Amino acid sequence: MIFTKEQRVFLALTTVFISLLVVSNVIAVKTVSIGGLIGPAAVICYSLTFAVTDTISEIWGRKTTQFLVLLGLGAAVLSALFIRWAIVMKGSPFWENQEQYELILGSNLRIVIASLLAYIVSQTHDVWAFHFWKRLTNGKYLWLRNNLSSMVSQLLDTVIFIVVAFYGTGAPMWTMIVGQYLIKLGIAALDTPLVYAMVGFIKKRVLKG
Repeated sequence: MIFTKEQRVFLALTTVFISLLVVSNVIAVKTVSIGGLIGPAAVICYSLTFAVTDTISEIWGRKTTQFLVLLGLGAAVLSALFIRWAIVMKGSPFWENQEQYELILGSNLRIVIASLLAYIVSQTHDVWAFHFWKRLTNGKYLWLRNNLSSMVSQLLDTVIFIVVAFYGTGAPMWTMIVGQYLIKLGIAALDTPLVYAMVGFIKKRVLKG
């Protein structure tokens, strides 16, 4: 099978999206400090998924992007299942790092559910909001729909994940929500040039090429 240039670019963006999503779920267990704010190590990695979906939404439309979001959900569930399987498998006689392995990769069921729920709600909203603003502005102002859709979606993602994952645990949820969201808000604003660059490249070099 020979792929067209457009199909190759779409597959590349799909690969980037799913890779960012799966890696985010693996590295999120570590917390980091960015500008004095505390957030998961995956905050930048995951935030970039919204730049990819906004680019695909702009070029290929809502239904295609919704399908990509579902593919991402499937990839996240599949990776979580295989990670769990690897944890419970009996180690070889000379394997001595089971405790550390499980500590890093063995997120409890509540964290996994929180992550998946936050993902599907925020990404679905992002696709809907992007096209809502696109219709409202008659297809103008890409920067506006990119920022408005991503910023609200990131808020939904942060609140849902923190509340579902940590409610009742005594964790400082409000501090965690504010810190993570401020980091994501900055990334959402900074990714606008990236979205413009990707959309411009695809329209000029791929669709017209």
